[in-house]
Amino acid sequence: MTFKVIKPLLAFLFLGFSPFLAAQWSLDNEASTLSFVTVKVEHVAEVHTFDRLSGSISTNGAVNIEIELASVNTLVPIRNERMQSMLFETNLFPTATIAGNVDITTFAGMSPGDYEKVALTFDLALRNQSKTYTTEVMVTRIDSGLMVSTIKPIVVTADSFDLLSGVEALREVAGLPSISRATPVSFQLILESD
Repeated sequence: MTFKVIKPLLAFLFLGFSPFLAAQWSLDNEASTLSFVTVKVEHVAEVHTFDRLSGSISTNGAVNIEIELASVNTLVPIRNERMQSMLFETNLFPTATIAGNVDITTFAGMSPGDYEKVALTFDLALRNQSKTYTTEVMVTRIDSGLMVSTIKPIVVTADSFDLLSGVEALREVAGLPSISRATPVSFQLILESD
């Protein structure tokens, strides 16, 4: 058997039996963060989070993340309630989802502390609307699994998800002259091997 035959065979065996590749990865909600920034009155920026996230990366690289919209946390209880009812309408649309695919073999040889920039294309579904985004993320191998972080914020606009009337309702009830319709979103997700 020649080296030309042995090399692909060894690669196949490595990929087929690597515990890293055979594992499914589940999102650790407590260790993960998804934040977004709103700007009101032209220059007043505030950072908010969603506190309940769930999801996984399957053995074939399918990424699925669910965001519980009622967990929006602005640090102001009345504003949380207004975002839930007037913006996201969580009684009708309780969740947003992120779906995409990654090449798991990219991370097969990574040891804890290693990191890799990865191009990620994903669909964000919110209020029965869906939009595709492409961004670069930093994937870092940690002892328990993977840390996936945005390198640059992802800008989400209200008009992409039928949120303009909700933004306007929030502006009116708060008595503000303006609220930005474009929102930078960032995340740091911790995924642990099952």
